[in-house]
Amino acid sequence: MLLIVSGYFAFQGYLSRSHKGAGLVDGRLAPCGPKPNSVCSIDASDKEHYIKPLALSVSSLSSVTTGVERLGGKIVAVNTDYLAAEFSSTVFGFVDDLELLRDADAGVIHIRSASRVGYSDMGVNRKRVEALRKLLENGQ
Repeated sequence: MLLIVSGYFAFQGYLSRSHKGAGLVDGRLAPCGPKPNSVCSIDASDKEHYIKPLALSVSSLSSVTTGVERLGGKIVAVNTDYLAAEFSSTVFGFVDDLELLRDADAGVIHIRSASRVGYSDMGVNRKRVEALRKLLENGQ
């Protein structure tokens, strides 16, 4: 039984590495799906997935890359207003996507963090966003 379960998780890890992140949809962060494995700051009415945006006013998201990398993220795209990073779990190599979208008018950075596969992330994406928030608020 343990071999079957391990094989299943190894296969899911493979699937997550072979998929791409959501990316921007019509210039916005993609909404969260029905599964409890993601968080996003775009839709406050989605209570299960909502997380506050980062209250940072920066001229470019390239200044945020150090914080993302300190948390173990690999930057896959960055420009003035958008940053995409991947985080991989140690054991089975599950990939989660972190996306930031700067809203200069509101003075915030919208954020989305989501698992590519599976149902529950056991709160990992929410914890990751809060850890990034803490790093950036402390100027690290």
